[in-house]
Amino acid sequence: MYAFRKPFTAASYADLMLWGMGFKSVLVISQVLGYTVSKFIGIKVVSEVDPRRRVVILLALIGLSQVALLLFAVTPPPLNCVWLFFNGLPLGMVFGMVLGFLEGRRQSEALAAGLCASFIIADGVTKSTGAFLLTGGVSQFWMPFVTGLLFTPPLLLFAWMLSRIPAPSTADVVARSERAPMTADDRGTFFRRYAPGLILLGVIYLLVTVLRSVRADFAPEIWRGLQASVAPEVFAGSETLVAAGVLLANGSLVFIQSNRRGFFAALLLAGGGAVLIAASLLGLGAGLLSPFAFMVLHGLGLYLPYIAVHTTLFERLIALTRDRGNVGYLLYLVDAFGYLGYVAVLFGKNALGASGSFLGFFVAASWCVAGACLALLVPCWRYFARHPSTRRQSTRHSPVTDGPLETAAASGTTP
Repeated sequence: MYAFRKPFTAASYADLMLWGMGFKSVLVISQVLGYTVSKFIGIKVVSEVDPRRRVVILLALIGLSQVALLLFAVTPPPLNCVWLFFNGLPLGMVFGMVLGFLEGRRQSEALAAGLCASFIIADGVTKSTGAFLLTGGVSQFWMPFVTGLLFTPPLLLFAWMLSRIPAPSTADVVARSERAPMTADDRGTFFRRYAPGLILLGVIYLLVTVLRSVRADFAPEIWRGLQASVAPEVFAGSETLVAAGVLLANGSLVFIQSNRRGFFAALLLAGGGAVLIAASLLGLGAGLLSPFAFMVLHGLGLYLPYIAVHTTLFERLIALTRDRGNVGYLLYLVDAFGYLGYVAVLFGKNALGASGSFLGFFVAASWCVAGACLALLVPCWRYFARHPSTRRQSTRHSPVTDGPLETAAASGTTP
């Protein structure tokens, strides 16, 4: 999916302006607006989708995004900027479709961590692919469409493989609760029950999403602020190391059988990520880190809380409380407002676009996000630690099967 979303950011579009902004910023805003609208639509669509239709919907979404890239290539600039809105509009729901195959299993953290590691790597690899195509003579307007063509055969193969994944076993349901499509009433009930904690998690996720998106969409500008020249392979190299660290850290939570301990371990991991961001900034300011080491350490700190939300926090919250729900609903709820926050930052173009100041903006934003996340994690921890549904693991009834499911049976005992 990233091959249909990210490669255009490898180009500079430096010779074009629109509405007083650089054309690349206009393109990023256009795509992110579509992606944001998609997240709000996904709150309903992803949480309600019939599992049997996931693969067909997934391929249809990516197919529509590729058509938009073709229209982007053949439409003269600057009018072609509108097609990146329609490129982002379907892509925002792809991750939720894929995650639906992986949640509600005893191995969900490891599977989801692998999925998230793949999109961290993909962020760099697809940008590198786009950069290589540019150096090979492909125009900056055709490059996104050509990159999508290159990745279409593996897309079809892996989508077929997803369709062969078996449903969660009885032991998975005992350990993590059964996941089912949610109605509007289900979504409202779940949110009201945990609103303060979900809002705190949502704000943390919003801050991390904004910083992560700035880092991803303006990576060439950040690298140029750190050093004079950037080879195409540097994007893939740095993000591969980040992905390896995140995969190891977040995936290891699968070994914690207690859902309560797993949930709070993920909150602790998120706090550790904020500390790593601060450490990378201190190291850069003191001249102790090279540009490459800074980007790797910063990326690791940034992705630890971001991926914890995707892999563990919502997965364990549903498993712990046994309330009717699925990860797709909760993830798209916070994702929608996270990307909305990023849109607001992008429209603050004066801060982003001041000549020679992008790295300074990125460093200042990183300090703000690290400090705010640490401050917000404290009341978030206290809320969930004191909530009756998460205070201890006890025998409860599945809201789906209405049969006794013992959370303490996470070791695999059949009810």
